[in-house]
Amino acid sequence: MRYTYKTKGTCSRAINLEIENGVVKNVSFDSGCDGNLKALSRFVEGLTPMQIEEKCKGITCGFRKTSCADQLAKAVREAEKESGS
Repeated sequence: MRYTYKTKGTCSRAINLEIENGVVKNVSFDSGCDGNLKALSRFVEGLTPMQIEEKCKGITCGFRKTSCADQLAKAVREAEKESGS
């Protein structure tokens, strides 16, 4: 299942991802810190939404109360709920 999450409070505008058989793959970000987000996308490839949430939830960026990683945690949880997994 392909899913797009509109981010809130970050430089990136959206996160695109797929969940297949309970595993996250093909993560990409629209805008944001290009190199860092490419690295983050590779690091989470093949993890479950729960694993990503455990690693990324609550991370902040500078003075912001969220980050692209924190938004990714929210995105995978929403995608998982929508897919019925």
